[in-house]
Amino acid sequence: MLSEKKILIAVSGSIAAYKIATLVRLFVKAKAEVKVIMTAAAQGFITPLTLSTLSKNPVFSDVSSDEGWNNHVELGLWADVMIVAPATANTLAKMANGLCDNMLLAAYLSSRCPVFVAPAMDLDMWVHPATQHNVQKLLRFGNHLLPVEDGELASGLVGKGRMAEPETIVLHLETFFALQDSQNTLAGKTVLITSGPTQEAIDPVRFISNHSTGKMGTAIADKMAQQGARVILISGTTAIKPKHPSVELVSVRSAEEMYQAAAAHFSTTDVMVLAAAVADYTPKTKAAQKLKKKEGDLNIELARTTDIAATLGKQKQAHQIMVGFALETNNALENAQRKLVKKNFDFIVLNDLSDKGAGFGHDTNKVTFLEQNGKITRYTIKTKAEVAMDIVDKVIQLLNKD
Repeated sequence: MLSEKKILIAVSGSIAAYKIATLVRLFVKAKAEVKVIMTAAAQGFITPLTLSTLSKNPVFSDVSSDEGWNNHVELGLWADVMIVAPATANTLAKMANGLCDNMLLAAYLSSRCPVFVAPAMDLDMWVHPATQHNVQKLLRFGNHLLPVEDGELASGLVGKGRMAEPETIVLHLETFFALQDSQNTLAGKTVLITSGPTQEAIDPVRFISNHSTGKMGTAIADKMAQQGARVILISGTTAIKPKHPSVELVSVRSAEEMYQAAAAHFSTTDVMVLAAAVADYTPKTKAAQKLKKKEGDLNIELARTTDIAATLGKQKQAHQIMVGFALETNNALENAQRKLVKKNFDFIVLNDLSDKGAGFGHDTNKVTFLEQNGKITRYTIKTKAEVAMDIVDKVIQLLNKD
């Protein structure tokens, strides 16, 4: 499973660094190609010569050396996976905040591959809110956590904080690559996704919008791309960007721009997921200059925007799958069911804002799937990445039903 995989191990300064000799040996035994980066502090626990001998490759520690410039960008692009092990509290904090004062961090910030983090530190350091905040931040960036283990620590305390054992790390990587190697289920398919909010201009500086962040739609785009699909993500204005390098991002602002972009791609689309929070109304007249405050109330006349889902739903061909979203605050099931039928969706993903942890802005979501055949599937609260995978699985099931 790890044969010919390119693995970059980044070692920071912890007593757990001694375990990296075993980790390198296990990877090499599995016929992976291994390269190692070490911080200066890490070299106090295990020598570069040891890891160079075991990996059969030079060990890197400085961006420049007597031999010349060591290309951290090249290392980040070379790797199929990067493992930061052991990851100290200091290194975690720097990774989470984009600091770059050594070659390990430079390679991390340059990498495009999946990154696994294996923390190692004392119990109180691990449970400290600052460390946990940094870990959660790294997870939101799309990094993978190799959970710490429970046991005796270097301080003499007993508890969580031990770096995962080398055999455990290898098992995680084998599982990860097995899943990746099987994820070409949507190869040859084109998936069109709308995501994020739209902004409807009132004047050059003001607009009508909503609280959508684009987290859910972007997570779906990343998961669809992982399955081998060509993914076109039409996104409103949001700071959330896709992590998968193959996702084609089309940035729009207004509901009309989103409709025009979706309509332009729809005929060549196999699957469309309408996850955007599109404005139903837009100011009938957009002021050319900033509206000045004056006495009395301001009345803005609103006009209906193009209903993207309903318009494209009427054009849907037999081979196409359309997935909709419904965000409701009352009569959730009834409203979602009407929307499912009216807009010709194959299934609809219902978010009920009365559910804690669901809806805009959260990293989690709690959804219900309603299908054309009447089937209703309720899910527990999950991360949006997990919800995205549930949506992908349902799409694959519908594509394969014939």
